[in-house]
Amino acid sequence: MFRAASLLTTLLLALSIAATPVEVRSPQVTLPFAKRVNTSGGAINLVQHDQARATAIKERGAAIQSGKLDRRTASIPVTNEAVSYIAAVGVGSPATTYYLIVDTGSSNTWVGADTPYYQTSTSVNTGEAVKQGTDYRCAGEEWLDTVTLGNGLTITQQSIGVASTSTGFSGVDGIVGIGPEDLTEGTLTNEPYTEIPTVTQNLYAQGTIAEEVVGVFFAPTTSTDDENGELTFGGVDATKYTGALTYTPLTTTAPASYYWGINESVTYGTTTILSETAGIVDTGTTLILLSTNGYNAYVRATGATYDDTTGLLKFTTTQYDSLKNLDFNIGSVAYALTPNGQIWPRSLNTYIGGTSGSIYGIVNSLGTPSGEGLDFINGQSFIERFYSVFDTTNSQVGFATTSYTDATTN
Repeated sequence: MFRAASLLTTLLLALSIAATPVEVRSPQVTLPFAKRVNTSGGAINLVQHDQARATAIKERGAAIQSGKLDRRTASIPVTNEAVSYIAAVGVGSPATTYYLIVDTGSSNTWVGADTPYYQTSTSVNTGEAVKQGTDYRCAGEEWLDTVTLGNGLTITQQSIGVASTSTGFSGVDGIVGIGPEDLTEGTLTNEPYTEIPTVTQNLYAQGTIAEEVVGVFFAPTTSTDDENGELTFGGVDATKYTGALTYTPLTTTAPASYYWGINESVTYGTTTILSETAGIVDTGTTLILLSTNGYNAYVRATGATYDDTTGLLKFTTTQYDSLKNLDFNIGSVAYALTPNGQIWPRSLNTYIGGTSGSIYGIVNSLGTPSGEGLDFINGQSFIERFYSVFDTTNSQVGFATTSYTDATTN
């Protein structure tokens, strides 16, 4: 469980997550999730966290591209997690429950950052040293163990990293990575070119699901007791989206191609904010980050001003009332982020150091210009408005509108 001290300093938003395999032989399994705003160190700086993560992601992708697989040597800032999706995951038999960050930007599973790892009859030490260097840094030993997701969705012999050292966590136990398998390359110290099967891959290999597909649904939330999410392994939940589910192929542009990378352009009304380029979709990033030139174009188009306290853009009431849709043009579809979708939930302003009633934007700068192979990150603020599907089987990502796409709750 989350420690009492963490509960006093964090905001937990309850999510009901259903893992829904495609095949009839696998029943629907419900997995409790929470969205957690970490304020253990006071008001969180969303921009600092997200830009640090973006730097780590780009450095890691570049390391894979260049063959420099030891990513521990990169000089990358590390900050505690800010806003995370947290899953209760069982490890071992009988299972110990660990609270893990659900992360599409990494692919290893880690425990031990807070609650210690307890060995059971299903625990096997491989003797391998394992490490990971993103905005969450871990080092320790690799074990194989039984992993339980919810009420009966079990994976045997899943590789997990048991952290002896970790940085970037606060009141959580580790990570369950649902990114591409390529991201595990270089994490085994003595076998740097060996890839480790992910949780999703093992569910497929062990016959639990029919496809390596993960459907992600998160609704915008502004209170502490919303059940507002679903994660579906092996297919999609058609009850969670409206209209057509449209897919786009994974980008071939590195370093975005090592993640859930896609190509898109961004427009504001008739103004081009970002010409078509490569970037990623990422559950571990809170905001929507654009290259510096795209961010500057958005600032000019909206008239927003920089807020020194939060690091976010700030709108006057008049500017907000005049906002236009921000269109994410992916393939042949324009996914319109409404004016309300472009702002931080006002009921949560104090958690980011803002003032009650002020209007802060969720579009910010990636910190680097276009042309570096990863020019945007569509983070939680995007995913909470559009159902998202991460399809390893067909090398594609899909999106659809939901009943919350046009919500005005922020």
